[in-house]
Amino acid sequence: MLSKPVKAILHALSYGGVEVEASRRLADIKKLDPMRILCKKLDTEIYNGEYQIPVRLYFASEEEMEQVTAAGAQAAPKTVLLFFHGGGWVTESVENYDRVCARMAQATGCLVLSVEYRLAPEYHFPVGLQDCYTVARALFLGQIFPKLNPEDITVIGDSAGGNLAAAVSMMARDRKEFRVRQQILIYPAVNNCYTEESNYPSVLENGEDYLLTARKLEDYLNLYQSAPSDRQNPYFAPILADDFHELPRTLILTAQYDPLRDEGEAYARKLKSAGNEVEVHRIEGALHGYFALGIKFLHVQESFEYINHFLAK
Repeated sequence: MLSKPVKAILHALSYGGVEVEASRRLADIKKLDPMRILCKKLDTEIYNGEYQIPVRLYFASEEEMEQVTAAGAQAAPKTVLLFFHGGGWVTESVENYDRVCARMAQATGCLVLSVEYRLAPEYHFPVGLQDCYTVARALFLGQIFPKLNPEDITVIGDSAGGNLAAAVSMMARDRKEFRVRQQILIYPAVNNCYTEESNYPSVLENGEDYLLTARKLEDYLNLYQSAPSDRQNPYFAPILADDFHELPRTLILTAQYDPLRDEGEAYARKLKSAGNEVEVHRIEGALHGYFALGIKFLHVQESFEYINHFLAK
């Protein structure tokens, strides 16, 4: 249970809707991080038509970076996490998630590939999703690491990034261009409604006083959609899909005090009912967004224990 002083602080901070520029400036404060984790990384681009999608590679060790990037080498990393950041499809960036991805590479021993997909409202659905899918296709088809086994790639994302990860996996199944073997969805946004009409109790229970509010979630959806009809598209809201068969082996992590908690757990049940291998864990006492906190934070440590156990299977 959260203490009364903590609840009072959260209540004071949980106000207003989403004002795009102000929200982005607040998110960009992370770029000033004085505690940056030292990690070998490399920036490059992947083409989506004429647009170059920036991506950043985080290496688990200096030795791996030297092996993979050596001139003329055809070596591939052992395992890759293809990461899509959160931020309501509107804020955040690869740079803002620098510490998160550096920590992820070190904590898992995997190469992390983070995607700078285009944001709303400048680019509405499905532009950002198509950027993510294009990078995934290039990675799975060997255009980035020719000798990388597709079985050694895991798609992962948090919040809106969890939405994009789920949608990329579903799109890959439907288009049959490649197959995602496994995915990790961290407090994913997979539904299309955060008003009082929501079917999920956590929207009402946690939708006002826990930083991420139901009002903000509705604002994010309005900014992301190109038209109201998008909300019925399963690539916009994966939980609305008619068919959940032949989707990846999945790990879903939810947070106790998160309006997205129940839809993430419901998505896990839908995947499992369709015969997919699914593991789901609720992080008790956690708020939405906890994964971006420091490596010594207990909820983050608990999450990496689940992630590493899932990856080791």
